[in-house]
Amino acid sequence: MIESVLLSSSAAATETAIRETASAVSQTWILTVTFLIFFMHAGFAMLESGQVRSKNVANQLTKNLLTWAIGVTVYFLIGVAIANVASGQPASPPFQGAASGYIGWLYGAVFAMTAATIVSGAVAGRARLRAYVGYTILLSAVIYPVVLAMTWTGQGTESGGLVEVVTGVAFADFAGGMIVHGMGGIAGLTAAWILGPRMDKYDEDGNANIIPGHSLTFAVLGTLILAFGWFGFNVGTASGIAFETTDSGTIILDTIANNNAVLGRVAMTTTLAMAMGAVGAGVVSVLKNGKVDTLYVANGLLAGLVGITAIPNTTTWWGALIVGSLAGIQLPLVFDFVQHRLKIDDVCAVFPVHGSAGVLGTLLYPFVATSSALGDTSVLNAFVGQAFGVFMITIWTVTATALIWGAFRLVGQARVTEEHEREGLDIAEHGVETYPEFGEPNVATDGGLDTHDLRPDGGTGSGIEMVVAYIRPDKLGDVKKGLSEAEAPSLTVTNVSGRGSQPAKKGQWRGEEYSVDLHQKVKIECVVADVPTEDVVEAIAEAASTGEPGDGKVFVMPVEDALQIRTGKRGTEAV
Repeated sequence: MIESVLLSSSAAATETAIRETASAVSQTWILTVTFLIFFMHAGFAMLESGQVRSKNVANQLTKNLLTWAIGVTVYFLIGVAIANVASGQPASPPFQGAASGYIGWLYGAVFAMTAATIVSGAVAGRARLRAYVGYTILLSAVIYPVVLAMTWTGQGTESGGLVEVVTGVAFADFAGGMIVHGMGGIAGLTAAWILGPRMDKYDEDGNANIIPGHSLTFAVLGTLILAFGWFGFNVGTASGIAFETTDSGTIILDTIANNNAVLGRVAMTTTLAMAMGAVGAGVVSVLKNGKVDTLYVANGLLAGLVGITAIPNTTTWWGALIVGSLAGIQLPLVFDFVQHRLKIDDVCAVFPVHGSAGVLGTLLYPFVATSSALGDTSVLNAFVGQAFGVFMITIWTVTATALIWGAFRLVGQARVTEEHEREGLDIAEHGVETYPEFGEPNVATDGGLDTHDLRPDGGTGSGIEMVVAYIRPDKLGDVKKGLSEAEAPSLTVTNVSGRGSQPAKKGQWRGEEYSVDLHQKVKIECVVADVPTEDVVEAIAEAASTGEPGDGKVFVMPVEDALQIRTGKRGTEAV
């Protein structure tokens, strides 16, 4: 917090120096806020990659990287000029203006790129990279700039544009709850609708199948990173440094928010809405499923933030609780409606998190605002202005997005082939695997040392047999010890998964249950010749037993022949 400072004009510093100092501090603050908002891209990358399958993680991360890299360049070269022209201002892109304007451009660019990257989560797992990049270019160049012209005028966050011209009431969106997040969520839903669902998402009867993401840890980490950056989004927008020279010649440096109460209000409402969003989603999860769903809590926290982002500077403390709660409550309900009724596969729930939550918070403005914020504007007129703004943004975003993705689909470039979708976009689109070791036979380890002296087996026996056992991973150490005591030296260990008589477990993803009938096991292969086979079987069974379903099974099978590669010996001598 930067407190007001009084500096006498008779001091050594001149008024020019004071002005330059105030400007430098203000611009530094804006850049600091900009960097906070930029860091939200790390949160989006983690959140989205955690909610997709492991075979699509690199693709999702690449899309997040290219959204920024390509989108911000296009916004610099084209988007700003389009926004200016559409709002009736001179075209003048940043590179034609003064260097001081670059800071304002960058501040606007991080908002634009936030809207762009939201879409990637909705189309995950089946969109071609070239189609997504093409859409990002057009969103940065045209779609988002036109939304700016309808609402915010030019580069700033001051209300104006088409909404005010038509309704006579300024559109209240302080930090982009509707202009950035609502627009991004609506665009994502539209793109997902045009693309169609992922393979196997719906069965022949239209029932939705649950496709869990690969890492809840990534999703929650991404959520917390986004929440951290959000303070830059909301609170940062409320602050800056300005100067004023009084009649007595005293120069006053102060925050540009009318007073520190505005800054404090934004911080308070942002925090309360964030908290209640998580609570609201968690409560609905309990009522629906009897359990607190972790992903719903994380998504609800973000929905609460989105809901308050349009109105943090005008909302009462109790209003922030209401907005956050409703944003969290609607999330599971809207997600279910989109998935089960509309049959739209919104992989990362971008519409209920960003779209419907942004719309909700924007429309609630006149009902939760302070009386001083509304001024002479009636609740009805304020609501009409908000509703018209939401309507215009929705119609423009849906139309433009549907045309672009529809064109890609018409020429067969919207989504990957069936073969590539099965294989995973990491390999098909990038030629890499995020987790390359997943494709290799993993050797299980038990963390212990074998102290028994192992003797060679074979040489005098009449035959060779293979003992194969499937056991609990945590019993590997005990089984190794038991085999050593039975003097069975041969041992091959592999991590596997499978099903047998062990009951299936129930998993949960966004509050919906799915069956997990492939259980993690360790496969042990032991070749014996001299050592009695029954001793080996008993050693494994005794060491692996817990008395509970899922202990595993042991199989014995004859081995016709064996060859020792180094010596060429065959039969029992090779063992």
